[in-house]
Amino acid sequence: MFDPDHIFVGLEIGTSKICVAVGEVADSGEVTITGFGQSRSRGVVKGEVADPEKAGEDLREALAQAEDMADVEIERVYLAVTGNHFRSLNARGVHAIPSVDREITVEDVHEALHNAKSDNCPPGFEIVDSVRQDFLVDYHSVYENPVGVVGSRVEASVHVIQANSRRLEASRRAVEGPTPVQIEKAVFSGLASALAVLTTDQKDQGALVLDVGGGTTEFALFQKGLLRHSGVLAVAGDHVTNDLAIGLDVPLSMAEELKVTFGSADGDPDEGEAHHAVPGTQGLPERRINLRRLRRIVALRWEETFEWIARELAETQWLGQARAGVFLCGGSSRTQGLDALVRRVFQLPVSRGHILNVSGPTDVLENPEFATAIGLVRYGAMRSRRQTRGWNFPLLRMLTPRLRRKN
Repeated sequence: MFDPDHIFVGLEIGTSKICVAVGEVADSGEVTITGFGQSRSRGVVKGEVADPEKAGEDLREALAQAEDMADVEIERVYLAVTGNHFRSLNARGVHAIPSVDREITVEDVHEALHNAKSDNCPPGFEIVDSVRQDFLVDYHSVYENPVGVVGSRVEASVHVIQANSRRLEASRRAVEGPTPVQIEKAVFSGLASALAVLTTDQKDQGALVLDVGGGTTEFALFQKGLLRHSGVLAVAGDHVTNDLAIGLDVPLSMAEELKVTFGSADGDPDEGEAHHAVPGTQGLPERRINLRRLRRIVALRWEETFEWIARELAETQWLGQARAGVFLCGGSSRTQGLDALVRRVFQLPVSRGHILNVSGPTDVLENPEFATAIGLVRYGAMRSRRQTRGWNFPLLRMLTPRLRRKN
Protein backbone atom coordinates (compact mmCIF):
# COMPACT_ATOMS: atom_id res chain seq x y z
CA MET A 1 0.00 0.00 0.00
CA PHE A 2 1.27 3.47 -0.88
CA ASP A 3 2.43 5.28 2.26
CA PRO A 4 4.01 8.71 1.75
CA ASP A 5 5.65 8.54 5.18
CA HIS A 6 7.75 5.61 3.93
CA ILE A 7 8.95 7.34 0.76
CA PHE A 8 11.93 9.69 0.62
CA VAL A 9 13.45 11.69 -2.20
CA GLY A 10 17.11 12.62 -2.67
CA LEU A 11 18.19 15.43 -4.99
CA GLU A 12 21.74 16.16 -6.08
CA ILE A 13 22.51 19.22 -8.20
CA GLY A 14 26.05 18.48 -9.29
CA THR A 15 28.52 20.22 -11.53
CA SER A 16 28.04 17.72 -14.35
CA LYS A 17 24.64 16.17 -13.61
CA ILE A 18 21.38 16.54 -11.71
CA CYS A 19 19.81 13.38 -10.36
CA VAL A 20 16.73 12.57 -8.31
CA ALA A 21 16.17 9.29 -6.45
CA VAL A 22 12.81 8.24 -5.05
CA GLY A 23 13.05 5.45 -2.49
CA GLU A 24 10.52 3.47 -0.50
CA VAL A 25 11.70 2.26 2.90
CA ALA A 26 10.20 -0.83 4.53
CA ASP A 27 9.70 -1.15 8.28
CA SER A 28 12.80 -3.37 8.30
CA GLY A 29 14.84 -0.49 6.91
CA GLU A 30 15.30 -2.02 3.45
CA VAL A 31 15.40 0.63 0.73
CA THR A 32 13.91 0.17 -2.75
CA ILE A 33 14.51 2.77 -5.44
CA THR A 34 11.19 3.18 -7.20
CA GLY A 35 11.97 6.20 -9.33
CA PHE A 36 15.03 7.89 -10.77
CA GLY A 37 15.63 10.93 -12.93
CA GLN A 38 18.79 12.37 -14.42
CA SER A 39 19.59 15.38 -16.58
CA ARG A 40 22.60 17.36 -17.64
CA SER A 41 23.67 20.16 -15.33
CA ARG A 42 24.13 23.63 -16.71
CA GLY A 43 24.85 26.72 -14.70
CA VAL A 44 26.48 24.85 -11.80
CA VAL A 45 30.09 25.58 -10.85
CA LYS A 46 31.95 23.64 -8.15
CA GLY A 47 28.70 22.23 -6.81
CA GLU A 48 27.02 25.65 -6.49
CA VAL A 49 24.36 27.13 -8.74
CA ALA A 50 25.71 30.06 -10.76
CA ASP A 51 22.87 30.34 -13.32
CA PRO A 52 19.52 29.57 -11.64
CA GLU A 53 17.55 29.74 -14.90
CA LYS A 54 19.56 27.06 -16.69
CA ALA A 55 19.85 24.92 -13.58
CA GLY A 56 16.10 25.21 -13.04
CA GLU A 57 15.34 23.87 -16.52
CA ASP A 58 17.56 20.84 -15.96
CA LEU A 59 16.16 20.30 -12.46
CA ARG A 60 12.58 20.20 -13.73
CA GLU A 61 13.57 17.61 -16.32
CA ALA A 62 15.14 15.30 -13.73
CA LEU A 63 12.19 15.70 -11.36
CA ALA A 64 9.71 14.87 -14.11
CA GLN A 65 11.58 11.68 -15.01
CA ALA A 66 11.63 10.52 -11.39
CA GLU A 67 7.94 11.33 -10.88
CA ASP A 68 6.92 9.42 -13.99
CA MET A 69 8.96 6.37 -13.05
CA ALA A 70 7.76 6.28 -9.42
CA ASP A 71 4.21 7.42 -10.25
CA VAL A 72 4.26 10.13 -7.57
CA GLU A 73 4.25 13.89 -7.30
CA ILE A 74 7.35 15.01 -5.48
CA GLU A 75 6.71 17.73 -2.94
CA ARG A 76 9.69 17.55 -0.58
CA VAL A 77 13.29 16.47 -1.05
CA TYR A 78 16.55 16.00 0.80
CA LEU A 79 19.07 18.21 -0.99
CA ALA A 80 22.78 17.40 -1.28
CA VAL A 81 24.92 20.50 -0.76
CA THR A 82 28.64 21.12 -1.11
CA GLY A 83 31.14 23.81 -1.98
CA ASN A 84 34.47 25.28 -0.95
CA HIS A 85 32.74 27.30 1.77
CA PHE A 86 32.07 24.16 3.83
CA ARG A 87 34.08 23.58 7.01
CA SER A 88 34.00 20.88 9.65
CA LEU A 89 35.27 20.47 13.17
CA ASN A 90 34.99 18.23 16.20
CA ALA A 91 33.42 20.31 18.94
CA ARG A 92 32.67 19.78 22.61
CA GLY A 93 29.84 21.18 24.68
CA VAL A 94 29.35 21.11 28.43
CA HIS A 95 26.24 21.12 30.58
CA ALA A 96 26.37 21.33 34.36
CA ILE A 97 23.94 19.20 36.35
CA PRO A 98 22.16 21.30 39.02
CA SER A 99 22.41 18.61 41.70
CA VAL A 100 25.48 16.41 42.19
CA ASP A 101 23.41 13.36 43.11
CA ARG A 102 20.93 13.57 40.22
CA GLU A 103 20.84 11.19 37.29
CA ILE A 104 21.58 12.67 33.89
CA THR A 105 18.42 13.09 31.85
CA VAL A 106 17.64 13.22 28.15
CA GLU A 107 17.25 16.98 28.49
CA ASP A 108 20.75 17.30 29.98
CA VAL A 109 22.27 15.40 27.07
CA HIS A 110 20.31 17.47 24.59
CA GLU A 111 21.61 20.65 26.20
CA ALA A 112 25.24 19.47 26.04
CA LEU A 113 24.84 18.61 22.37
CA HIS A 114 23.23 21.98 21.70
CA ASN A 115 26.12 23.78 23.39
CA ALA A 116 28.68 21.81 21.36
CA LYS A 117 27.06 22.90 18.13
CA SER A 118 26.07 26.48 18.87
CA ASP A 119 29.23 27.55 20.72
CA ASN A 120 31.41 26.77 17.71
CA CYS A 121 29.48 28.34 14.82
CA PRO A 122 30.94 31.65 13.58
CA PRO A 123 28.81 34.53 12.29
CA GLY A 124 27.61 34.04 8.74
CA PHE A 125 27.71 30.26 8.98
CA GLU A 126 25.07 27.68 9.82
CA ILE A 127 25.16 24.04 10.79
CA VAL A 128 24.35 21.66 7.95
CA ASP A 129 24.92 18.38 9.79
CA SER A 130 26.03 17.37 13.27
CA VAL A 131 26.93 13.83 14.23
CA ARG A 132 27.25 12.97 17.90
CA GLN A 133 30.33 11.03 18.94
CA ASP A 134 30.69 10.28 22.65
CA PHE A 135 30.14 11.74 26.12
CA LEU A 136 32.18 12.36 29.23
CA VAL A 137 30.66 12.44 32.69
CA ASP A 138 32.61 14.36 35.36
CA TYR A 139 35.67 14.55 33.07
CA HIS A 140 36.04 10.80 32.62
CA SER A 141 34.27 7.62 31.59
CA VAL A 142 33.25 7.67 27.94
CA TYR A 143 29.62 6.82 27.30
CA GLU A 144 27.63 6.30 24.12
CA ASN A 145 24.56 7.34 26.07
CA PRO A 146 24.98 8.82 29.57
CA VAL A 147 21.26 9.04 30.37
CA GLY A 148 20.69 7.55 33.84
CA VAL A 149 24.30 8.00 35.00
CA VAL A 150 24.78 9.99 38.23
CA GLY A 151 27.07 12.97 37.72
CA SER A 152 27.53 16.72 38.04
CA ARG A 153 28.75 17.47 34.53
CA VAL A 154 28.13 16.00 31.09
CA GLU A 155 30.32 16.83 28.10
CA ALA A 156 29.30 15.98 24.51
CA SER A 157 31.60 15.50 21.54
CA VAL A 158 30.08 16.27 18.12
CA HIS A 159 31.34 16.37 14.55
CA VAL A 160 29.89 19.58 13.10
CA ILE A 161 29.64 20.42 9.39
CA GLN A 162 29.05 24.11 8.69
CA ALA A 163 28.48 26.18 5.58
CA ASN A 164 28.22 29.82 4.61
CA SER A 165 24.58 30.81 5.21
CA ARG A 166 24.27 33.07 2.19
CA ARG A 167 25.67 30.52 -0.26
CA LEU A 168 23.61 27.76 1.28
CA GLU A 169 20.48 29.84 0.87
CA ALA A 170 21.34 30.29 -2.81
CA SER A 171 21.31 26.51 -3.19
CA ARG A 172 17.92 26.28 -1.51
CA ARG A 173 16.45 29.01 -3.71
CA ALA A 174 17.76 27.26 -6.81
CA VAL A 175 15.37 24.41 -5.95
CA GLU A 176 12.41 26.13 -4.38
CA GLY A 177 12.40 29.04 -6.85
CA PRO A 178 11.83 27.30 -10.20
CA THR A 179 9.84 24.33 -8.82
CA PRO A 180 7.03 23.74 -6.32
CA VAL A 181 9.32 21.36 -4.43
CA GLN A 182 10.31 22.20 -0.86
CA ILE A 183 13.51 21.14 0.87
CA GLU A 184 13.08 18.83 3.85
CA LYS A 185 16.71 19.29 4.81
CA ALA A 186 20.04 20.18 3.22
CA VAL A 187 22.64 17.42 3.72
CA PHE A 188 26.40 17.44 3.16
CA SER A 189 26.86 15.38 0.01
CA GLY A 190 29.96 13.59 1.34
CA LEU A 191 27.95 12.25 4.27
CA ALA A 192 25.14 11.11 1.99
CA SER A 193 27.57 9.21 -0.26
CA ALA A 194 29.09 7.45 2.75
CA LEU A 195 25.66 6.29 3.90
CA ALA A 196 25.16 4.66 0.50
CA VAL A 197 28.45 2.74 0.23
CA LEU A 198 29.61 1.85 3.75
CA THR A 199 28.46 -0.99 5.98
CA THR A 200 28.30 -0.74 9.76
CA ASP A 201 31.32 -3.05 10.03
CA GLN A 202 33.36 -0.86 7.68
CA LYS A 203 32.55 2.25 9.72
CA ASP A 204 33.58 0.39 12.87
CA GLN A 205 36.87 -0.75 11.32
CA GLY A 206 37.61 2.70 9.97
CA ALA A 207 36.95 3.84 6.42
CA LEU A 208 37.56 6.83 4.18
CA VAL A 209 35.00 7.68 1.48
CA LEU A 210 36.17 9.82 -1.44
CA ASP A 211 33.36 11.13 -3.66
CA VAL A 212 35.21 12.29 -6.76
CA GLY A 213 32.83 14.30 -8.89
CA GLY A 214 32.89 16.78 -11.73
CA GLY A 215 33.54 19.95 -9.72
CA THR A 216 34.32 18.90 -6.14
CA THR A 217 35.84 16.04 -4.19
CA GLU A 218 34.18 15.31 -0.84
CA PHE A 219 35.72 13.14 1.83
CA ALA A 220 34.38 11.54 5.00
CA LEU A 221 36.49 9.58 7.48
CA PHE A 222 34.89 7.11 9.89
CA GLN A 223 36.39 5.29 12.86
CA LYS A 224 34.71 3.19 15.55
CA GLY A 225 31.43 3.70 13.75
CA LEU A 226 31.55 7.49 14.02
CA LEU A 227 32.20 10.32 11.57
CA ARG A 228 35.55 11.76 12.65
CA HIS A 229 36.49 14.14 9.85
CA SER A 230 34.96 15.48 6.64
CA GLY A 231 35.62 18.12 4.05
CA VAL A 232 35.42 19.41 0.49
CA LEU A 233 38.12 20.17 -2.02
CA ALA A 234 36.92 22.24 -4.97
CA VAL A 235 39.11 20.26 -7.36
CA ALA A 236 37.78 17.36 -9.42
CA GLY A 237 37.14 16.23 -12.97
CA ASP A 238 36.69 19.69 -14.45
CA HIS A 239 40.18 20.69 -13.23
CA VAL A 240 41.62 17.76 -15.15
CA THR A 241 39.74 18.90 -18.25
CA ASN A 242 41.06 22.46 -17.86
CA ASP A 243 44.61 21.20 -17.43
CA LEU A 244 44.33 19.15 -20.61
CA ALA A 245 42.89 22.07 -22.56
CA ILE A 246 45.87 24.23 -21.56
CA GLY A 247 48.55 21.55 -21.70
CA LEU A 248 47.47 20.17 -25.07
CA ASP A 249 46.23 23.49 -26.49
CA VAL A 250 42.79 22.16 -27.40
CA PRO A 251 39.23 23.45 -26.77
CA LEU A 252 37.53 22.41 -23.51
CA SER A 253 35.02 20.20 -25.31
CA MET A 254 37.83 18.29 -27.03
CA ALA A 255 39.80 18.10 -23.77
CA GLU A 256 36.81 16.49 -22.05
CA GLU A 257 36.47 13.93 -24.83
CA LEU A 258 40.17 13.10 -24.72
CA LYS A 259 40.04 12.77 -20.92
CA VAL A 260 37.15 10.33 -21.02
CA THR A 261 38.59 8.28 -23.88
CA PHE A 262 42.31 8.18 -23.07
CA GLY A 263 42.76 9.61 -19.58
CA SER A 264 44.58 7.55 -16.95
CA ALA A 265 45.65 8.41 -13.43
CA ASP A 266 48.64 6.08 -13.51
CA GLY A 267 50.34 8.08 -16.24
CA ASP A 268 51.15 4.96 -18.31
CA PRO A 269 54.91 5.37 -17.65
CA ASP A 270 55.85 2.32 -19.73
CA GLU A 271 53.85 3.27 -22.79
CA GLY A 272 55.67 4.39 -25.91
CA GLU A 273 55.03 7.57 -27.82
CA ALA A 274 51.50 6.70 -28.96
CA HIS A 275 49.52 9.48 -30.62
CA HIS A 276 45.91 10.26 -31.42
CA ALA A 277 44.82 12.42 -34.33
CA VAL A 278 42.34 15.21 -33.63
CA PRO A 279 40.73 17.52 -36.15
CA GLY A 280 42.13 20.99 -36.46
CA THR A 281 40.18 24.04 -35.29
CA GLN A 282 39.62 27.42 -36.95
CA GLY A 283 40.90 26.16 -40.27
CA LEU A 284 44.11 24.67 -38.88
CA PRO A 285 45.28 21.23 -40.03
CA GLU A 286 44.77 17.98 -38.13
CA ARG A 287 46.88 17.55 -35.01
CA ARG A 288 48.43 14.55 -33.30
CA ILE A 289 48.08 14.39 -29.50
CA ASN A 290 50.82 12.61 -27.55
CA LEU A 291 48.87 10.20 -25.34
CA ARG A 292 51.72 9.73 -22.90
CA ARG A 293 51.75 13.48 -22.27
CA LEU A 294 47.97 13.50 -21.94
CA ARG A 295 48.01 10.78 -19.30
CA ARG A 296 50.83 12.44 -17.46
CA ILE A 297 48.78 15.63 -17.14
CA VAL A 298 45.81 13.65 -15.83
CA ALA A 299 47.94 11.74 -13.33
CA LEU A 300 49.65 14.84 -11.96
CA ARG A 301 46.38 16.64 -11.30
CA TRP A 302 44.82 13.68 -9.49
CA GLU A 303 48.00 13.05 -7.52
CA GLU A 304 48.05 16.65 -6.32
CA THR A 305 44.36 16.46 -5.39
CA PHE A 306 44.64 13.36 -3.24
CA GLU A 307 47.92 14.42 -1.66
CA TRP A 308 46.20 17.59 -0.48
CA ILE A 309 43.42 15.56 1.15
CA ALA A 310 45.94 13.11 2.64
CA ARG A 311 47.87 15.97 4.26
CA GLU A 312 44.72 17.31 5.87
CA LEU A 313 43.69 13.89 7.15
CA ALA A 314 47.20 13.14 8.40
CA GLU A 315 46.67 15.85 11.00
CA THR A 316 44.00 13.67 12.60
CA GLN A 317 44.66 10.54 14.62
CA TRP A 318 42.22 8.48 12.60
CA LEU A 319 43.56 8.03 9.08
CA GLY A 320 46.14 5.41 10.03
CA GLN A 321 43.40 3.39 11.71
CA ALA A 322 41.17 3.15 8.62
CA ARG A 323 41.56 -0.62 8.40
CA ALA A 324 38.66 -1.07 5.96
CA GLY A 325 40.46 1.26 3.55
CA VAL A 326 39.37 3.86 1.02
CA PHE A 327 36.10 3.67 -0.91
CA LEU A 328 35.77 5.58 -4.18
CA CYS A 329 32.52 6.84 -5.67
CA GLY A 330 31.41 9.71 -7.90
CA GLY A 331 31.59 9.98 -11.68
CA SER A 332 35.31 10.75 -11.87
CA SER A 333 36.11 7.62 -9.85
CA ARG A 334 35.77 5.79 -13.18
CA THR A 335 39.13 7.25 -14.27
CA GLN A 336 41.47 4.46 -15.30
CA GLY A 337 44.23 3.86 -12.78
CA LEU A 338 42.65 5.98 -10.04
CA ASP A 339 42.54 3.05 -7.62
CA ALA A 340 46.30 2.50 -7.86
CA LEU A 341 47.04 6.19 -7.43
CA VAL A 342 44.83 6.50 -4.34
CA ARG A 343 46.37 3.35 -2.88
CA ARG A 344 49.84 4.82 -3.31
CA VAL A 345 48.94 8.21 -1.82
CA PHE A 346 47.03 6.99 1.23
CA GLN A 347 48.88 3.70 1.76
CA LEU A 348 45.56 1.97 2.37
CA PRO A 349 43.47 -0.68 0.59
CA VAL A 350 41.20 0.85 -2.07
CA SER A 351 37.78 -0.36 -3.24
CA ARG A 352 35.13 0.98 -5.58
CA GLY A 353 32.18 2.01 -3.47
CA HIS A 354 29.10 -0.08 -4.20
CA ILE A 355 25.60 0.92 -3.19
CA LEU A 356 24.65 -1.57 -0.47
CA ASN A 357 21.42 -3.04 0.86
CA VAL A 358 19.32 -1.23 -1.72
CA SER A 359 17.15 -2.78 -4.40
CA GLY A 360 16.00 -1.20 -7.62
CA PRO A 361 17.13 -0.69 -11.23
CA THR A 362 20.52 -2.30 -11.81
CA ASP A 363 21.75 0.51 -14.07
CA VAL A 364 21.19 2.95 -11.21
CA LEU A 365 22.57 0.88 -8.34
CA GLU A 366 25.75 -0.10 -10.18
CA ASN A 367 26.62 3.47 -11.12
CA PRO A 368 29.05 5.20 -8.69
CA GLU A 369 27.76 8.59 -9.79
CA PHE A 370 24.43 8.04 -8.06
CA ALA A 371 25.72 7.25 -4.56
CA THR A 372 24.89 10.70 -3.21
CA ALA A 373 21.24 10.77 -4.33
CA ILE A 374 20.60 7.25 -3.03
CA GLY A 375 22.43 8.01 0.20
CA LEU A 376 20.03 10.93 0.71
CA VAL A 377 17.11 8.49 0.63
CA ARG A 378 18.78 6.46 3.37
CA TYR A 379 19.52 9.65 5.32
CA GLY A 380 15.84 10.62 5.17
CA ALA A 381 14.74 7.21 6.38
CA MET A 382 17.20 7.27 9.29
CA ARG A 383 16.17 10.79 10.29
CA SER A 384 12.51 9.86 10.21
CA ARG A 385 13.09 6.83 12.45
CA ARG A 386 15.09 8.89 14.92
CA GLN A 387 12.41 11.54 15.12
CA THR A 388 9.66 8.94 15.47
CA ARG A 389 11.46 6.93 18.14
CA GLY A 390 13.19 9.88 19.75
CA TRP A 391 16.62 8.23 19.41
CA ASN A 392 16.98 8.68 23.17
CA PHE A 393 15.89 12.29 22.87
CA PRO A 394 12.50 14.01 23.22
CA LEU A 395 10.13 13.29 20.38
CA LEU A 396 10.43 15.87 17.64
CA ARG A 397 7.76 16.77 15.16
CA MET A 398 6.93 14.15 12.57
CA LEU A 399 8.08 14.92 9.06
CA THR A 400 5.50 16.44 6.80
CA PRO A 401 4.59 14.41 3.70
CA ARG A 402 7.23 14.56 0.96
CA LEU A 403 5.03 13.52 -1.95
CA ARG A 404 1.65 12.15 -2.91
CA ARG A 405 0.40 9.59 -5.40
CA LYS A 406 -0.36 10.97 -8.83
CA ASN A 407 -4.02 11.13 -9.76
